[in-house]
Amino acid sequence: MADFTTTDLRTAAARIADHADAVKDALCEADAKLGDGDLGITVAAGWREIADNADGFPDDVGKAFLECSKCFQRVSSSSYGTLVATAFMSAAKACKGREAVPFAEVASLTRGACDAMMARGKGNLGDKSVLDVMDAAATVSEGADTGAAVHAAVLAAAADCVATFREQPNKLGRARMFGEKSIGLDDPGQLAALEMIRALGDPQG
Repeated sequence: MADFTTTDLRTAAARIADHADAVKDALCEADAKLGDGDLGITVAAGWREIADNADGFPDDVGKAFLECSKCFQRVSSSSYGTLVATAFMSAAKACKGREAVPFAEVASLTRGACDAMMARGKGNLGDKSVLDVMDAAATVSEGADTGAAVHAAVLAAAADCVATFREQPNKLGRARMFGEKSIGLDDPGQLAALEMIRALGDPQG
């Protein structure tokens, strides 16, 4: 089974940072319909900070995830930025002291991060938020190793999740104030998560 290392994290961060730059305006446009309109900037700035500092990350995967958390929090104090930093903190604790983590553990790391974000943001599954996409991704990748087929399945699950919740009202964050008016609109946080998954491709590719 393949392992995930800090080298893989560097590669992933570079891919996501480049893709986040490319979709920044689209994410801001989606966010403007239900929020402040700056989510694309938050996501792009956070991942660019990670990518720009990744060469200095330690081989200890847990410590590398901790640095990711610090990077994201450093450039974004928004609620979304705080949640992303919380997710990285969860992964850091789970991977502490290891220089290689089996890719088969990615699902449990994702679910752990989701739980940490729910505790921090007082959100629940079904609220139409980034949490739902993370849960869908964790479920479909449970026990799976890395590979293009796994990524395709995760991407499809995330896309289906966004499409399903599009027809439901937002129940979390600023978007919840739009109530029924949010029906028919994509949740910006869900879109951001979908785009980050789309950026990854096959981690070994």
